[in-house]
Amino acid sequence: MATVRNLKIKTSSCKRIVKELQSYEKEVEREAAKTADMKEKGADPYHLKQQENVLAESRMMIPDFRKRLEALLADLKGTLAELEEANEKEGPEFGDARSTITEVEKLFQTTEA
Repeated sequence: MATVRNLKIKTSSCKRIVKELQSYEKEVEREAAKTADMKEKGADPYHLKQQENVLAESRMMIPDFRKRLEALLADLKGTLAELEEANEKEGPEFGDARSTITEVEKLFQTTEA
């Protein structure tokens, strides 16, 4: 049985995962620039290898967070639909959930394009 409290929790979880995903994407950009800079300057091979490992780890996190976000989005949509079927459609939580769903779907559309 879905409740408004569950809806709030799932909405907050989606928002948190979106922030973490964006943070990892920024980290990948930053680490890629740092790696390229180290290559240009002819850095020590050991340090360069360590930096490449940091970059690889950051890149590995992005697909993981995408999968988590897809699962959370489906769960949020299901909870929202269940509450709407039970004629619970009013309140700030519902608007927040709908806007979060729209935001996440736009995020997926821009990254797929």
